[in-house]
Amino acid sequence: MKKELYESYFKGKKVTVLSLGLLGRGLGDTEFLLENGADVICTDTRSEEVLKDSVREITKNAWPNLLLILGENRLEDFEKRDFILTCTGLPRDYAPLVHALEKNIPVYMSAALVVKILYEKIRSVKVIGITGTRGKSTTTYLIHHMLTSVGRKAHLGGNVRGVANLPLLKDIEEGDYLVLELDSWQLQGFKDLGISPHVAVFTSFLDDHLNYYKGDRDVYFNDKAGIFINQKKGDVTIVSPQAHSELLKRGYGDDVIVPVVSARESPLIGAHNEVNVSLALEVMKVLGVSSEEAYKGLESFSVPEGRLQSLGEINGIYIYNDNNATTPDAVIAGIHGVAKAHGVKPIVICGGSDKGLDIRELERVLKEETKEVIYLSGTGTEKISLERRYEYEKLEDCFKKAVTLALPDDILLFAPGFASFSPYFKNEYERNDEFMRVVRELKEEEKKAV
Repeated sequence: MKKELYESYFKGKKVTVLSLGLLGRGLGDTEFLLENGADVICTDTRSEEVLKDSVREITKNAWPNLLLILGENRLEDFEKRDFILTCTGLPRDYAPLVHALEKNIPVYMSAALVVKILYEKIRSVKVIGITGTRGKSTTTYLIHHMLTSVGRKAHLGGNVRGVANLPLLKDIEEGDYLVLELDSWQLQGFKDLGISPHVAVFTSFLDDHLNYYKGDRDVYFNDKAGIFINQKKGDVTIVSPQAHSELLKRGYGDDVIVPVVSARESPLIGAHNEVNVSLALEVMKVLGVSSEEAYKGLESFSVPEGRLQSLGEINGIYIYNDNNATTPDAVIAGIHGVAKAHGVKPIVICGGSDKGLDIRELERVLKEETKEVIYLSGTGTEKISLERRYEYEKLEDCFKKAVTLALPDDILLFAPGFASFSPYFKNEYERNDEFMRVVRELKEEEKKAV
């Protein structure tokens, strides 16, 4: 996008950014605001030591228009500002945000703000938003890949690791596509602005984040519904059969597209991925991509990291990384997927921090449909009533034990099923990186031994 089209939103504006962050999003958005002449207060309750990597990056330039406040969020930093750019996942009654709203200061989330600007400035851009309790990441990456594989210029954003949303404005041009993975919190921002994507995709609605939503599934659904409730004439909503049933229960779903789910030749395994593929193919159809082109894109797709991702073999043992399986339903889907693909019960590594979800069916599947289970310690793991013969605090120890128990042609599946909070991980991405590290090191040892 030409700079003059978006610069007016930021030049000379007084902006408070809530959370510099660890994942690159807050950092990237802050730098974008600074580059475009905003007067920025960036505030984060975490210490400089915890945020050292982000602090080092943001202070490389001596920004005269930046005030960095760490270790606290001061109410005065949420006054006399043109708008607040907040991170996702904070309670709606978080005191600094309530304070800003009481002062009639707008509160934005970055993905929603980008779409708002695009809708006003470049109307030919097509925005595709994907949400769902499970499957949204894989479906998002698949849609983006299919579009780029047929030569369409598509940009990836939303809840994507390391991708800040505001800087996307620099590259988006007339006729482009913006593919956004949107969690329930980001969709709060869409609802606040009264907007929805042109093409909305709803992959599934299952129990998750109920600790945040205080056990109320309807409140959780209402945030998810931000994906479609403000669509305009000509916009399209595409939903899975499971999500469709949830929509119908709540008075929606009469005018949506529900593609037929069927098994197709694909790099993705598992019945849940058959759903994701069907949704992506339907999006291609809506966007005028031929079936032949769409299938070619599917064939060349690489499974995203941490989403039932095959890591190859170690001593004849097949390794799968399903780090992003953070609910019981997701673990069960992964177990069924690899078992069907290989014809054997997997050895599973699972466990972590409690999310307040029902684990009874997970317990049954772990007991009846696995060869062995190695548990990663955590408050969620403690609630599992099964005998925990093997339990370790460190993921590396879990993996090493699993490898010693496995025989050639066995399947080793890492599918935690719980949140990542622990002394060893700041977030699920660090947990993923740790698993990838221990697998990589064992592979290197195997090579040396040959």
